[in-house]
Amino acid sequence: MITGTLDNWKQHLSGPVWEKAFNFIAALPAAAADGKTLIEGNDMFAIVGAYDTHGPEGQEIETHRKNIDIQVMMSGTEGIEWFPRPMLEVKTPYDEEKDAAFYSRPVGPAPAYLTMVPGRFAIFFPDDGHMCQLVAGGKIEHVKKVVIKIRLDLVK
Repeated sequence: MITGTLDNWKQHLSGPVWEKAFNFIAALPAAAADGKTLIEGNDMFAIVGAYDTHGPEGQEIETHRKNIDIQVMMSGTEGIEWFPRPMLEVKTPYDEEKDAAFYSRPVGPAPAYLTMVPGRFAIFFPDDGHMCQLVAGGKIEHVKKVVIKIRLDLVK
């Protein structure tokens, strides 16, 4: 996992793939419609979505194999819990079409917790289990987020 602010992403990453992704994010209007936008075909695309945050009860942790996620809040605040994949127990096996496996949440605190607000980003690689859409600050919020999906082999 890598996290930072949109004004310092270049301190963490370099290369044309990251440049293209963060340029897309910088140009994305706050009023962007929900839905999928192809940036570089299915090799890199964006999904904008709005939803209400919720507690961790009944939620699952997810990982991916083919894609890296860049997650950026457009409005509102959400919590994200992070877990290393080796410590997780599979609940729903990997689905290649969805590029996702789902895991039960272990007992106890997450090894890392992010409070995501506009201007921050989080990048999740295949070994980064993440549970998103969580209440942050004790209250449910309606939030809007963009997730950029980048095919893993583009950055290796």
